[in-house]
Order: sequence, then C-alpha cells, then structure tokens
Amino acid sequence: MYEHEHYRMNDFQAAVALHRQGRLDEAEHHYRAALVAFPNEPDVLYGLGHICSQTGRADEAAYRFEQVLAARPGHAGALIGLAEALEASGRQQAAIGRLEQFIEAEPHNAAVHFVYGRLLKQVGRFDESREALIRAVALNPGNPTFHYMLAESARFTANDTRLIALEALTRDEQHFSGRQRAELHFALFKAYDELERCDEAFAHLAEGNRIYRALVPYEENGVNAFFRGLKETYTAKAMTPFAGAGHPSEVPIFVVGMPRSGTTLVEQILASHPDVHGAGELQYVRDLIDGDFAGPDYPAGLAELGREGLRRFGGYYAVRLAALAPGAKRIVDKLPANFRHLGLLHLAMPRARLIHVVRDACDTCFSCYTQLFASGLNYAYDLGELGRYYRAAEALMSHWRTVLPGESLLQIRYERLIADFETEARRLVAFCGLDWNEACLRFYETRRAVRTKSEFQVRRPIYTSSIGRWRRYEHWLGPLLQALD
Repeated sequence: MYEHEHYRMNDFQAAVALHRQGRLDEAEHHYRAALVAFPNEPDVLYGLGHICSQTGRADEAAYRFEQVLAARPGHAGALIGLAEALEASGRQQAAIGRLEQFIEAEPHNAAVHFVYGRLLKQVGRFDESREALIRAVALNPGNPTFHYMLAESARFTANDTRLIALEALTRDEQHFSGRQRAELHFALFKAYDELERCDEAFAHLAEGNRIYRALVPYEENGVNAFFRGLKETYTAKAMTPFAGAGHPSEVPIFVVGMPRSGTTLVEQILASHPDVHGAGELQYVRDLIDGDFAGPDYPAGLAELGREGLRRFGGYYAVRLAALAPGAKRIVDKLPANFRHLGLLHLAMPRARLIHVVRDACDTCFSCYTQLFASGLNYAYDLGELGRYYRAAEALMSHWRTVLPGESLLQIRYERLIADFETEARRLVAFCGLDWNEACLRFYETRRAVRTKSEFQVRRPIYTSSIGRWRRYEHWLGPLLQALD
C-alpha cells in the first residue's frame, strides 16, 4: 500500500471513532478525505451515507447508500439506510419497492422487515404492515423497538400475545438502552389503556416518560427567552417598514400549532384537494434559520436583515418548496413548530397562508404525553414542563394574532372542525384561495404517505372519541393541570 493510502486509511479510522462520539462535522471531513484514496470502498461510503442522513441531507445519503449496494448488493444496512433516506425525501413507494426486492431474495432479515412494516404503515397499507412487523418480531423477539411498533399496529384485547411478550421483556429491561426501555413502557401504556386498566396504564406511561426525559436535553429558560425575543423583535412597529418586502409566491401554506392538536387532519383535508400537495413536516424553515438566512442573531436583527434579506429567505424557501410538486397551486408545510416563526414567515412570504390549529389544552397536552416522538419535542416528557410550554406557545400565538394581518392567519379549532366538519372544511379551503372540492370531505380516502403519529387517524372518517380523553387520567395529571391553570 502506498504511503498516501496508509494516511487515508488513518482518515477512515479517525472518521469511525469521531462518528461514534457524535462529532459529525469532524467525522465527515475524515470520511471525505478517505474517499479520495478509496472512492469505491463500501465501508467509507456507508459511514458517509449515515453522516448525510444524520445531518438532513437525504439525497446525498441515498446516493452514497446506492454506491454501497452497487459494490455489495446484499448489504442490509445500506438498504435500510437507503430506504430511510428515500422516506425522508418523501419517496416511500420507491423505498418500499427496494425493500420488497431485498426481502424476496433475503427473507430472514428482521431489521428489513421492520423498516418495511413501518413504511407500509405510512402509506396506509395497515394489514400488510402488521404482517411485516409480526415477521420482524418472530425473527428477533428480543428487540423492544420491534415490539413497540407492533403494539401500535392494532388495539389490544384480553390475553393478547403482544401484551404477554411486552410484560416478559420488562423483566429484563435493565439490559436494554434507555430508548428501548421507554418504548416498552409506552407500549404497555397503550395495552393497558385499551384494556381500561387505567392504574397500570398510567404507571407505565409515567415510567416511560421519566426514562426518556432523563435521556434528552430541555432548557426551559432558553425556550422562554427565545419566545420573549420573538415578541420583542417582531412588533407591529418593527414589522411595518417591511410590509410586502418578501417573495410573492402564493404556493406555501403553513399549518402550525402544538403537536397532537389536529394539524395532520387539517393537512389531510387540504391535501385531498386536487390543487394541493401535502408535503408533511418539512425542515426547510429550520434549515434556512440554521444557515443564517434569517440573520446570525435571530430572532434579533430584523432591521439588519432588511427587505433584501427577507426576500432572499422567502425566495430560497419558495423555490425549494415548489420543486416538491411543480404542478401544485398550493403546497402544505405541516411542521407544527413553525408557529414560532410566523412573524418571519409572513414578512418573507406575505402571500403565504398561515393556519393555526387549536385544540383543548388538556387533550392536547395529554395526547403529547402519551407519545414517544422521534425527536425534538423534549418538553413533552414532564407534565409540568409540558403545561408551561403549552401556555408559552399560546402566548406567542396571541402575539402573532395581534401583529399579523387577519387575512394572513386563520385559526381552526379542532373541536369545532369535528362538530361542524363541512362548514369548517369549506372555510379552510376558501381561506387558501381555492374553489371548493368535494374530495375534501372524503379526506380519509386520499392516498398519500403520512409520517406523523396520526397516520391511522387520518385514514378514518371524523370521530369524537379523542375529545375529553384526558379525563380518564385526571387523577394523575396534577402537575399538568397546575401548569395550565
């Protein structure tokens, strides 16, 4: 081996070590250096693919995993990485097709069946999803994550074998990671809740939340300071000089609110309209803010950002959004947390529609507390923190309603939508500047991938069973109720 190849192999070893430590930028530098000497080395490409996935670059991640599979067609890890990258970019059907090809040739890989089942659930193929997850559990019965996903696939009944398996796993839970232990307890909450054994259900729910809260960072004072900075910067007086400065696109619709407030249902109604594309929970706004497109001191620095900066922000966002569905008149970005940025979004795209979905505070917060989210919602695992976050978000939305023009911001109340569905659906569609279409009433028939925790609910007609659900557990919710009071 030549001397430079020895050097580049050291780059690869350094990349692996740094990757394990979570130092992603440094790891990527060394992976790319190693790639100079070994451009077709599967291990280098595989590591780089994971770095790209972890940093939100799904297209390059897919490309790198494809390179690995070209060299090693049976590489299950690269196939899973490819499927997850395709999922992240909204290409679930392509991911499902690749997994089906692999399963036909290699039917005994539990992890591939698991990812296959998860993707089938997103596209509404629930029976097939459940079968795939059953297969994953059968192939690897000791994996709590597989059991957790299977637990979410259908309601529990008395003597359910899934419950028996979950209870058996908890007897050895000290051997599992923190995330896996939390998954076990969230799954057991679902089982006991559906069996109406509320004491046991809440005990597991509280334990699952306690475990996961210890794993994730959450700085409440920092969140409050950020919200305060938004209200101090984006005042009516400060925003007036920038009216109309942004990009003129009418394509974006932002659906925002607390998680579990009904945002996915609102998106599904709109996405059922033939002129609307539902893009799901996009990270584009966050990417632009992280890239300093809103200024290095955001939320401060509106004056320094100026009219040109606002138009640049809106232009970058609008072009990237339109590329998802070039023929659509409107495209929905349903990232609930974008409620924080409505002042910026209105100035950057003054013709965008902003829709805020509101649900009963106790129902919203309790529903959040019952979910183990993929990432990011770190305020949701402690009842007191959750209640205080809800009130802080509510206060920020009150501020936006004061400073934003009424024609740009529509509030949809979940309970009113459920009670008078057609009236509210028509109001929603009209606000978006679209002609009414009857398909919006049959939103549950719309075939599209849904990646949120509401993937089952939006495939069903309107129902009322989730209203007031928190009351079954009111006895245990003291810290939440106190925070909300």
